[in-house]
Amino acid sequence: MDNRVKGRGAAVNPQNKFTRHEVEYILEDWQRWDDPQDNPKTQFIEEDSKTLVNVSKSPDLPDFHSINPYRGCEHGCIYCYARNSHEYWGYSAGLDFETKIIVKKNAPQLLEKLFNSKKWEPHAIHLSGNTDCYQPGEKKYRITRQLLEICLKYRNPVSILTKNALVLRDRDILEKMAKLNLVHAAISITTLNEELRSALEPRTVTGQRRLQVVKTLHEAGVPTGVMTAPIIPGLNDHEIPAIVKAASENGAVWASYTVVRLNGAISTLFEEWIHHHFSDKAAKVLNQIRSCHRGMVNDSRFGTRMTGEGIFAENIRQLHELACRKYFKDKSLPELDCTQFVRAGQMRLF
Repeated sequence: MDNRVKGRGAAVNPQNKFTRHEVEYILEDWQRWDDPQDNPKTQFIEEDSKTLVNVSKSPDLPDFHSINPYRGCEHGCIYCYARNSHEYWGYSAGLDFETKIIVKKNAPQLLEKLFNSKKWEPHAIHLSGNTDCYQPGEKKYRITRQLLEICLKYRNPVSILTKNALVLRDRDILEKMAKLNLVHAAISITTLNEELRSALEPRTVTGQRRLQVVKTLHEAGVPTGVMTAPIIPGLNDHEIPAIVKAASENGAVWASYTVVRLNGAISTLFEEWIHHHFSDKAAKVLNQIRSCHRGMVNDSRFGTRMTGEGIFAENIRQLHELACRKYFKDKSLPELDCTQFVRAGQMRLF
């Protein structure tokens, strides 16, 4: 009998590495404890944040300015590297990450305050550096939309990464920003195989729907690309040419990728997941992931952690490079314009 929670990526809540004490209830065989984990409902935990913009110090993403309106993500992607960050807030990287969503309800106020500060130098802001800014909770809270409105008001450029069609709700704002060369968008497409997608990313829209999002954004004048990420060797790497081709045909102007790495608690979650959903492929997939990371499922070294190394990583790199060379040879991504920023939101005449 399958006791996994439907519509969730993780099956369990692995122990938080920061937890020093844990209570375990031992029941007799005849007893039943109605653990909320049997059918967890999404909880939204509102907070007033003190800071908003994170500036990356990683050599892989130098000077990368990002905003994450939400901590945790209801999409439930089993491979998500952001799962580990949930442990810092006292939650698990497993089901807690998908069901306990921290909402930065004062994010718009913090951003406007930052833009009015003399310390702020115009810089592109990336929405979704960690979790998806258009995850289901955004439909209710509309924080991402408010952030976009403020960026348009102050003429500060924005880059968006999402796998949710909810981004089209804000087409009116994105069209205005695109005319001023203030916005880029990227849609994450991991697979076009619906059986794999529903297991890998349970609360996301289909791959075909994401291609439609790419097309709609393109028609709105928004320069849009595709992240074929993460590539999981032995599972979705063979789809690279088809995804890149379909993305280009729907108006995408670029494509990029990362190779999966199972850092922290994600290794436990992913191994349980792959053995459950694809038991016949589990050993092959895990071995090929290890081959990309010096015999381990994770590599934290700058420069190699995102693309891996070794024969399987090299095959992925060449396959992706050839596909991009073929389908994006006449396309390019315009640079975002940081020169139009107006402090205090004073509007310029055009």
